[in-house]
Amino acid sequence: MRTLHVVTHPEATHHVEGVVGGWHDSRLTPAGVRAAAAVARALRSRVPDGAPVRLISSDLRRTVRTAEEVAELFGVRPVLDRRLREKSYGEAGGRPQEWLDRRFVPPPAVGERMDHDEGVAGAETKAEWARRIYEAMDEILRDPCEHQIIVTHGGSLTFVVAAWIKMPIQSADHVSFRAPAGSITTLREDDYFHNRQVVTLGDIRHLDPAQGARDGR
Repeated sequence: MRTLHVVTHPEATHHVEGVVGGWHDSRLTPAGVRAAAAVARALRSRVPDGAPVRLISSDLRRTVRTAEEVAELFGVRPVLDRRLREKSYGEAGGRPQEWLDRRFVPPPAVGERMDHDEGVAGAETKAEWARRIYEAMDEILRDPCEHQIIVTHGGSLTFVVAAWIKMPIQSADHVSFRAPAGSITTLREDDYFHNRQVVTLGDIRHLDPAQGARDGR
């Protein structure tokens, strides 16, 4: 039975500074580091001793630091994959959130949403964002390892889950699976029917209440 444990990084400096995350390379806060250690302990309790584990992480500092806590308890080295990054907000990355809010053009309720231009120079479209996550997931799922841990971002979690359930990209224009910072989502495929389950979404029972209050982007 294959299980994917998908982690959204805990609190990072862009959360507390009120700036746009995305590809802005923020760090975990001290509270975020403590939460990352709690994530690692929770994962260690869920994976049988001696079971092979593969650890894959976005290459931004906030996810790498989270992955390091996991790697220490499992005795593995994380594989860094930039395709697991959060959505790029282009020139808005690292700027005050209010700067982005004044310029952002939300997608329409109906019509073209995947290639919608949000009005920010250099920002990814939803289609570009989804395609790279799907590509990363295709590669991850070619590995038969029974326990894989993916460290990513709150927004990108949507497309990790969508790829897992084999939702066609063209059907992902309205989908959103959101989870708090420092959460663990459990995905499982059985060996008989090969059905893919979303067992838990955004579980934060391992965190102190204050640590799971933020979005994991």
